[in-house]
Amino acid sequence: MLYEDIGVSEYWIVDVQNVQIIAFAIANLGSRRIKQSGVLPGLEISLLEEALQRTRQVNQSQVCAGLLQQFQANL
Repeated sequence: MLYEDIGVSEYWIVDVQNVQIIAFAIANLGSRRIKQSGVLPGLEISLLEEALQRTRQVNQSQVCAGLLQQFQANL
């Protein structure tokens, strides 16, 4: 309720230990789970989850570079 009161429209829970990202949109006095960001249109939460998983296998800077390339390709 605090998030809604201060105007947050979306929030993500990042579970690093279980390599999982759960995202929620806030509206109409409640929240619902989402698979695509409404704040960052076109951003699939699964893409972020895959990137988080890759950080366990390769250098984080490589993962960030790959994400940036994907974002630029979608612009």
